[in-house]
Amino acid sequence: MSPPRTAGDSSTSAARLTFTVALLTMLAPFSIDSYLPSLPDIAREFAAADWQVQQTLSLYLLAFAATTLIYGPLSDAYGRRVVVLTTLVLYAITSVGCVFASNVHWLLAMRIGQGLTASATVVVGRAIVRDAFSGAAAQRVMSQIMLFFSLAPAVAPIIGGYLHEAYGWRSVFWFLAVVALLLCGWTAWRLPETLAAADRHPAHPLALAAAYGRALMHGRFMLLVLSIAFCFGGLFLYVAGSPALLYRHLGYGADDFGYLFIPVVAGLMGGAYLSGRMAGHFSHDYAAVVGFIIIGVATVFGLAGSLGFEPSLWNAVGPVMFYAAGMALVVPNLSLLALDCMPHRRGLASAVQSFMQMAFGGVVAGAIVPIVAERFWAFPLGAMVLGGIAFGLWWFTARQPAPAP
Repeated sequence: MSPPRTAGDSSTSAARLTFTVALLTMLAPFSIDSYLPSLPDIAREFAAADWQVQQTLSLYLLAFAATTLIYGPLSDAYGRRVVVLTTLVLYAITSVGCVFASNVHWLLAMRIGQGLTASATVVVGRAIVRDAFSGAAAQRVMSQIMLFFSLAPAVAPIIGGYLHEAYGWRSVFWFLAVVALLLCGWTAWRLPETLAAADRHPAHPLALAAAYGRALMHGRFMLLVLSIAFCFGGLFLYVAGSPALLYRHLGYGADDFGYLFIPVVAGLMGGAYLSGRMAGHFSHDYAAVVGFIIIGVATVFGLAGSLGFEPSLWNAVGPVMFYAAGMALVVPNLSLLALDCMPHRRGLASAVQSFMQMAFGGVVAGAIVPIVAERFWAFPLGAMVLGGIAFGLWWFTARQPAPAP
């Protein structure tokens, strides 16, 4: 049964749905951030080069991106619940596979398996929100989900760091397997089906190819999702490069990741709170421009501070905290604008957005981080360039009249 897309839903049901989707979307950042403190030890144990171990992140992201193109249409055809529950079980299996990896190639294969399955929680979760809510209610829910989502990048590396120090890096993947099984149980109990049978679309290959073709040819939609991807890339540069930033430039250890991620989460939560407060009072474009202004100021001060002073917490973490706040304003609002470009294929539209965002994250992790990791000042410069491109893409769409849905 599909719930009404209005505020007429009971507040308890709406809160439960929001909480469940927020929990689901937290799996992806946990998969990325929880094992970051272990990267140097994984490299030593497997006698692997740093670039090889870095691929456990970039290949995860590329696999994640590729399967979003599958799970969105599958959820449009068969419903949201069955896709989420199936992929959570498979994710748990591949996480156990990581535990028993005997070489870097096995670990790479299992990380690809994690990426192939974790993507469903993000793409289907975003479609669930748009199934169940509209207008200002949708913006508030997306902001609330961002608040929950923001906790994961702070909590995950701290938990991962402590598990690593106490039990070794393999314990991190046991933890991820348990998290997936707990999520599966909660989802089976609490998540209703939000896509009515009458609103489903058959997953015929030719029909899907035609639908993806229409999405790729939709200029406004593609510019919005590219803007989201570049904006996310500016923050992900710090996330994927955090071992180099913390170990090499700041001289910290595996249990010190909270020094970076807690301020980042504070920024994400602050931006998400502000976005929720603006819902119903200001347009999505207005909220986005406020976010881009914050990003611009943060990157300018970050670059100036890194060029003028030695690496320290204030000039390493302060700018990225404010970048995160700006991103938390930009991404939810541009996501809603992008989904509104394809109101009858939200699962597919969400899939394309997730694909672009995570594929570009893979490019950042695999290609850009190795370039900037050696130079402290290159982190804020890279974020400035990526954030500037995101702003330019959005600015072009904002100057065009929005097409009727």
